[in-house]
Amino acid sequence: MLPPPTPRQVRRAATELGLDLTDEQVERLIPLMDGALDYYRKLDSIADFRPEVRYPRSPGRFPSEEEDPLGAWYVKTSVQGAGEGILSGRRVVLKDNICLAGVPMMIGSSIVEGYVPDVDATVVTRILDAGGEIVGKAKCEYLSRAGGSHTAATGPVRNPHKPDHSTGGSSSGCGAIVASGEVTLAIGGDQAGSIRFPASFCGIYGLKPTWGLVPYTGTAPLEHTLDHLGPMTATVEENARLLEAIAGPDDGLDPRQNAVEVSSYLEGLDSGAEGLRIGVLAEGFGLGLSEPDVDEAVRQTAADLSSLGAEVTEVSIPDHGLGLVALLPIFLQGNIAVFKADCLPTGWRGLYVTSLGQAFEGWRERANELSDGLKLELLIAEHVERSYHQRHYAKAQNLSRRLRRAYDAALAEHDLLLMPTVPHRALRIPAPDAPLEERLAPTLEATTNTAPFNCTGHPAMSVPCAKRDGLPIGMTLVARWYDEQAIYRAAYAFEQSGDWERR
Repeated sequence: MLPPPTPRQVRRAATELGLDLTDEQVERLIPLMDGALDYYRKLDSIADFRPEVRYPRSPGRFPSEEEDPLGAWYVKTSVQGAGEGILSGRRVVLKDNICLAGVPMMIGSSIVEGYVPDVDATVVTRILDAGGEIVGKAKCEYLSRAGGSHTAATGPVRNPHKPDHSTGGSSSGCGAIVASGEVTLAIGGDQAGSIRFPASFCGIYGLKPTWGLVPYTGTAPLEHTLDHLGPMTATVEENARLLEAIAGPDDGLDPRQNAVEVSSYLEGLDSGAEGLRIGVLAEGFGLGLSEPDVDEAVRQTAADLSSLGAEVTEVSIPDHGLGLVALLPIFLQGNIAVFKADCLPTGWRGLYVTSLGQAFEGWRERANELSDGLKLELLIAEHVERSYHQRHYAKAQNLSRRLRRAYDAALAEHDLLLMPTVPHRALRIPAPDAPLEERLAPTLEATTNTAPFNCTGHPAMSVPCAKRDGLPIGMTLVARWYDEQAIYRAAYAFEQSGDWERR
């Protein structure tokens, strides 16, 4: 029940708004405000309108260290789907920012620990409707906001190839579980590279689809124009199969969607690379963090695709380096807006997970528990917002349109763009007592080849292409909006041409 506002509460609200009110004005306003609050009280008495949870499940269990040597699982469960469908007989794990009703979710954060969602994300329902089984939640980085794999409140996630190295983040657990072979299909989330980083570091296939192709409904948001969900799998065929199950319009529940174009992603998978026009993006190589082995391996992969019949040429897009300039203000200012709204930002139509908002409500009293990287991000965003308001966010969104135009121009002449996913291989996991600078780095510059495509919405997939000193190297393929089929054709042709680990 909402009580009437007190004079003190009215004065505090007035101060926040820059209003000067006399005591008499405050007293006159209280009954008027209280009358309007009757509608809020009525709303409180009405049951929340949310989608039906259709498939039975149990809360599951938290695995022991012996069961989970990589520290990749949050909870194991079994939610059985329909008896038939494109995912029949297949097991899928979810990044732990995706709501699975009745099963605990903490998004890597002590602040949210103990929360149990009361809705299924749309991707959950689609997996189950397609005959899949959801077998649990994979750990992710602290509130899904890190590119390493050491920020979760539950401890680091370890790379199956070298356990003292990072899996990348923030879909860290998904990368480790799929690469270990325990489960070969996962759904990750991506706002700056969080599917493609773990895919590159762990040697799996990770697709960030076209923005809006896969509904984000029922997933903890970071920033609506950057939010993506996508498949992370052991093979290209599994990736295409999982995308086919989860892609498509969501009946107005996801504001990120507009005139979504869906294809049959398994159809034509084995058409081969012959005839595909691939542009090797010059600005994606030779970066400040680039390892020569990575650049060399990815260029060799381009040559291999040429030998498979693709038409491979070099292409220059000078604006590519501006991707981080666009992403950072959108990411940080959007991030703090979501925080301040307790994960329930206003201004769009669709499904609001009100219970998730309630789980976030106490974060200000527990802010010292946030990860070091998240504290830094919030401090920067709060400083910019207080000093300069939203003009940098607005200008960055305008820059995103310029970037999309630049990539679209190149993709008018090419079917795909090719570059390294991350300019380096997986780094060692920093010790808990390592200096702050070591625990926070590297983050931004490493996303040079991933972040731009969150801003522009183009589909981008990390494809494992080589292994050096025991650590995988990922190549990225980028296509026109809704042309995931071109990515799958090239990735499948390369996959079938030989074992990437021996290249």
